[in-house]
Amino acid sequence: MANLSKGIKGWGITVLVMAVFIAGCSSNSGATEEQAQSPVTENATAGSGNSSESSQEAETRVVQDEFGDVTIPVHPQRIAGIYVEDYLKALDITPVVQWYNPMWGVQDYLSLDVPQFDTTGSIEALLEYDPDLIIVDGGVDREKYEMYSKVAPTYRLPESILQDSEQILAKIADIVGEQEKGVEVAAAYEEKIKDTKAKLAESVGDETVAVVRLNVDDNSLVLFGVKNRYTGFIYSELGLTPHALAGSMEAFQEVLSEEAIPQIDADRIIIFPSDGDWSSPENKEAIKVLDSKLWNSLPAVKSNKVYKMERSHWQSGAITANSMKMDDLLEQMTPQ
Repeated sequence: MANLSKGIKGWGITVLVMAVFIAGCSSNSGATEEQAQSPVTENATAGSGNSSESSQEAETRVVQDEFGDVTIPVHPQRIAGIYVEDYLKALDITPVVQWYNPMWGVQDYLSLDVPQFDTTGSIEALLEYDPDLIIVDGGVDREKYEMYSKVAPTYRLPESILQDSEQILAKIADIVGEQEKGVEVAAAYEEKIKDTKAKLAESVGDETVAVVRLNVDDNSLVLFGVKNRYTGFIYSELGLTPHALAGSMEAFQEVLSEEAIPQIDADRIIIFPSDGDWSSPENKEAIKVLDSKLWNSLPAVKSNKVYKMERSHWQSGAITANSMKMDDLLEQMTPQ
């Protein structure tokens, strides 16, 4: 009887375990079926969205730059535009850094609230800002290009377009995937050029214009030629007549000797400092050059047609800078 009792007891436990197991299986099966028929949960939706977004960000394409083919993101999110931040801002894109040079400072006119990247220092410093695309212009040769490329995919603008701000705008708009915005910005820019050119033609006519920079580090004066990428557009696009020396220059700019200063007998002179502004204490010594007899003997000085401009946007040939130059010229050279 004892053995029979133990057998019955053992059989009962086995039946109980099997019942629990079957119930559990039935419960899991029901839950699985219910989940299959119900909407995706909130967490799953979030996960799916992140995956899609990551997939989109991971898309790449191959484009050709100055040095060959380069693979870049289709949808770049963190762009470093070394020397070309102006174009990014025009496209409503905030770069992850702004270039800085100890000699020239930064492009203050852009009013960018981003960290500065010293272009004379280590390129590896860019790693801290985790760019997924770097765009550079003619200031970067092949050696530096290779160094930038080690930080992130790098696009070097073609040499053939570096003198044309609208071509640069179109190229950068394409590279960052903002073609429609680029067309919109270009249309507004062209309309402003047309309006400014007409007004300058009426107020300035064929009077000659010279653009001069005061180098505050050595107190020298530099004449900018018609091919200068910063200011050449006031002649080529806005129709102003260059002074004879500027018009015949092959170089972008030339330092003027003291003997050459009297030759700048233009009807109008535009001048700006190389760094800082007209009120910077460190520029006081350099500004004394404008008190010299040679400078004051110039026709434009005598007729009060010397226009002191701010150096930041006058030392850039980009879209935003050129637009600000047009504002300056209209304000100072046309009747208000």
